[in-house]
Amino acid sequence: MNRYLVVAALLFSVSVAASAQEDSMGKLNHRINSAHEVLHALMDTPDKGIPLDIAAKAQCIAVVPSFKKGAFVVGAEYGQGVATCRTARGWSAPVFIQLEGASFGFQIGGQSTDLVLVGVSHHSLDDLLKDKVKLGADAAVSAGPVGRNSQAATTELANAEFLTYSRSKGLFAGIDLNGDVVHQNTADTNSFYGKDIPYKVILGGRVPTPPSAAHFVRTVNELFRRGRIRESH
Repeated sequence: MNRYLVVAALLFSVSVAASAQEDSMGKLNHRINSAHEVLHALMDTPDKGIPLDIAAKAQCIAVVPSFKKGAFVVGAEYGQGVATCRTARGWSAPVFIQLEGASFGFQIGGQSTDLVLVGVSHHSLDDLLKDKVKLGADAAVSAGPVGRNSQAATTELANAEFLTYSRSKGLFAGIDLNGDVVHQNTADTNSFYGKDIPYKVILGGRVPTPPSAAHFVRTVNELFRRGRIRESH
């Protein structure tokens, strides 16, 4: 009898673990789908989206859907997202990141927005591989211009490593994220791939894109391929 109870307990434990894993994968796939929808919105608004000349030189992109800002005197910012980088064979499989920061001042209320960070220098990949990157300190950052062409070749834009965008009420605009911190979310990345794989391996294009993320990577490729085609003409 005791033997049967032990077997039943083991089966129950396996069932609970499998259910938890399925729930975790469901959340991660939802995050990828949300990031995919944000990029589609960018593709549908070429006159108000990322300029083609910036898209042409993009090295990495991070999408943080529903980045949350809540405040009561001290503001808090937090979001979960996904990132991919350009490789010799196209865009890499995604990794998971989180973005957080804080702001001070008298402010009450909260809001949610979609964020897109475009890495435009060859150092972008190196910085995404770090465990923590403070925007504005470890990596130069600037609110990105919108439209078909950036035109505004300011020193700040020219020196920026990441250009940042937000979407609120369907419209994209540049946003200042100086002081915010980008983290690797290794726990979610490992859960998604089922094992511990270094960021460098994934973002370097040495890991096949899982089927559930293929549509996201295809959309990134299409969005940023347009810029390169336009720039070559």
